[in-house]
Amino acid sequence: MFKAELPSPYISRRSLLLKPKFRLAFVAIVVGSSLNATGLNNTSVAQDPYELRDNSSPWGVASGAEWFSAYPVFNPMLKHAGVEWLRGFYEWNTIQPKEGYWNWTLTDRLVENARANDIHLTGVFAYLAPWASADGGTRKFPIKNIQFWRDYIKGMVERYHSDIKYWEVWNEFNGSFAENGTPEIYAELVREASIAAKKIDPTAKIGMSVANFDVGFLDAAIKAGAANYFDYICVHPYETLANLPNDGEIAFLGMAATLRKMLASNNQPIDTPIWITEIGSSAPVNRSDKLDEAQAISLAKAYLLSIASGFQRVFWFEARGPSYGDQMDLGLIRPDMSLRPSYNALKTLTEVLGPQPTPAGWLNVGEGGYGFLFDARGSNIMAAWAPAKREINIAFAGDVQVYNLAGEKILLATGKMLTLKNSPVLITDLPVALVQEARANQTKAYAWGGDYARVQMVTARLQTANIESGIKQVNPGTTIPSDSSRRTDFSRSDKEGHYVYFSVDPQFTPFGTKTLEITAVVRRTASNKVAGMSINYESQKGYVNTTYQNIPETDEWHEVSWKVSDANFVGAWGWNFRINAISSPNEFLIKEIKVRKLE
Repeated sequence: MFKAELPSPYISRRSLLLKPKFRLAFVAIVVGSSLNATGLNNTSVAQDPYELRDNSSPWGVASGAEWFSAYPVFNPMLKHAGVEWLRGFYEWNTIQPKEGYWNWTLTDRLVENARANDIHLTGVFAYLAPWASADGGTRKFPIKNIQFWRDYIKGMVERYHSDIKYWEVWNEFNGSFAENGTPEIYAELVREASIAAKKIDPTAKIGMSVANFDVGFLDAAIKAGAANYFDYICVHPYETLANLPNDGEIAFLGMAATLRKMLASNNQPIDTPIWITEIGSSAPVNRSDKLDEAQAISLAKAYLLSIASGFQRVFWFEARGPSYGDQMDLGLIRPDMSLRPSYNALKTLTEVLGPQPTPAGWLNVGEGGYGFLFDARGSNIMAAWAPAKREINIAFAGDVQVYNLAGEKILLATGKMLTLKNSPVLITDLPVALVQEARANQTKAYAWGGDYARVQMVTARLQTANIESGIKQVNPGTTIPSDSSRRTDFSRSDKEGHYVYFSVDPQFTPFGTKTLEITAVVRRTASNKVAGMSINYESQKGYVNTTYQNIPETDEWHEVSWKVSDANFVGAWGWNFRINAISSPNEFLIKEIKVRKLE
């Protein structure tokens, strides 16, 4: 996760996933077999072996270390669901336990099994071999000699270049997997991996990868020397996905544009492929219809929004999910190998949209409904759903077919009403006029969030139903609402009631926006109850804290403001800034939040 010691609003859920003992391999990757480095025997393959390594399918799944050994069981299940990419790996220490000695047994089996199931593998170079690290471990830097890293890359690519084209450098280097890691160290690893890999396989693709949506770390690593040595970028936006139940679609859709702006600011190709190599949400180990459905909805939106906004490949974490002691996991497949609704949802997506859907436009369905058009299987297919806690009734000027996430199909006759809910449906045989409208919207700003690109200030009025204009309260459950304001909730056992989280529309604060004024309109709950706050905000160095300010001793509303000159509102943890009341002696009321541009 993020290096800064500031909790996300979802830290209680993700903290179990972030501890190194639980996340030995928070990804799925690939490696090889035998005791020499001559490569697998591919003589039985008649076609060009390089063609085995790539296609345009976005459908991927990742697997963590805990249940990765089950891939001979789950790979055929993934194939049946239409999955074409697997991210799963064995560590450097497993492959090269001693300097000069390579053990390819486990990795060769993996490659052979993936090939047998028509699944493409992506590789990850990670972590340190103990004999190559400064402290005899696998996570702590510096490395004893960068030549050890070069030799590791060389051995991997020599053996598997006929099966693997894409290689990520490390897994979440900006998180808990690289102690003492810096952007400079990561840039060196990327640069040396690229040089070593492409000496052997000029067509190899090298990926930069970060935990969460840490665009700031990617930016810093590119500036530190990774520029022109990477071919794609990978992010893990768990928190952005977690915000979708609170109508977080606009923030999710904005991620691709933020990455493109960061690339452009560093003179890197703006069409560099962008991937999501980990994203997921949990469900109970034992069946729960309500919570299992929520996971299936999250999965469908993760793939649909990602593809619609321009991500080339998406990997759900994970295939088979272990429980970390809370009887919850992220798998498509339960520990007992039974299938969750999320598995069926993915299978429905791949069957209806086909192996290579491409984005073709969007529609504001009804009044505020989300609609995304895809070119799929040679036809036009729309995914659609309603905002959270709403229903939208629509009808079509022609017969259409509608698929729910379970794969059930209904024929909807001309003029007959369809009720959209928060669960996505797929609609085929669309009327021509709708297709044309969606295609015409493709290059336009999305209609749902408003157009904030040219305004100087955005606001959010906090109350029972917030009035949000360019600012959204993230995880509003940390506050207690009333008709005219919201109150911090210090009674929460998780301490989250000391924080009030916000995200700003990415049109208002695109990458590169640095100078802002953040204002909170607040008052004490009573004039004799001292209260105050600071602001934590996303800066170019991560999340940082401002100075603490007391609320004046009256019953009136007061404006408390902070000016920042190093903002970097990208939503790494799913939020841009938060009110921090951890040092406040008492709760207080918040009426309005304002963010103004000072540039």
